[in-house]
Amino acid sequence: MRAVNAVFETGTFAAAARRLGVSQPAVAQLVRELEAEYGVALFDRHGHTLIATTLCRRLYAATNKVQSIEAEALAILQQRDELSGGELRIGLGNAMPGMLLIATFRKLFPKVQISIEIGSWSTIVAAVVDQRVDVAVLPEVPDDSRFRREACIQQRVVAMCHPGYALASQAPVAIMNLMEHPLVFRSRDSSAQRTVDKAFRLAGLRPTPAIVVNTREGMLEAVANKLGIGFGWEHGSSRVDRIAKVLIAEMEAESPEYIFSLAGKRGRLVELFFHAHRMSAYGDAIGFPAPAVDGLRLSPS
Repeated sequence: MRAVNAVFETGTFAAAARRLGVSQPAVAQLVRELEAEYGVALFDRHGHTLIATTLCRRLYAATNKVQSIEAEALAILQQRDELSGGELRIGLGNAMPGMLLIATFRKLFPKVQISIEIGSWSTIVAAVVDQRVDVAVLPEVPDDSRFRREACIQQRVVAMCHPGYALASQAPVAIMNLMEHPLVFRSRDSSAQRTVDKAFRLAGLRPTPAIVVNTREGMLEAVANKLGIGFGWEHGSSRVDRIAKVLIAEMEAESPEYIFSLAGKRGRLVELFFHAHRMSAYGDAIGFPAPAVDGLRLSPS
């Protein structure tokens, strides 16, 4: 494919060979073999000039993206030994998937010091705006010119209950049925709670929570101690002890979680952190398999 793309970009076998540092016959042979193997024509020959067919243009559009990702990955690996210090400040709304992303980054750049601020959605957005953190990971990052954002996973809000509840074996559960249980809500600066409020409102329901707690950890402890049904992003925490996650029928639509920073924040460590989730997806191919927690793997944007 490198040979085909080089011919596409230069227009001749000779120019492609010079770019790749191989012989002209070698490039021509590679292209001919690919055409023969799949029974396709990639180029129309007009003298010494090669004109890409429609199929070739489509193939180039797809494979060029792969080459671009490969180049980024190699650039990151080549800088691995150069980064002997520095600090990256990271804001997290959910402990996960941000911690998985940080684990990948640390595997690549173990000498970089990382400081982490964990807080509510509004707290972390403010931390990015005020530049208390360099980069953050949050759901529902607004499409705002102030921010540079890149999706890393898709997830949805789920109900959380103690495994001993009958509700734990139901999947999915109707939101109306949740009204039969004591509910544990978060304060309104939680993105998950805003999603829950909207879902109840659309269903024409007005629940009164038994408990309102201002942190995710507090909600999880309340659930673990059988104080009620809580809500959170399905990959917001890797905790599994005394916690069961249950899908809600009216809330099965997934939302993206984003890596984001201020639009003008372009330091080298910030750039490498943005690329780390691509390394999670493509790391196996280059010898750095990404860690996984409960089957969660970060996906390329």
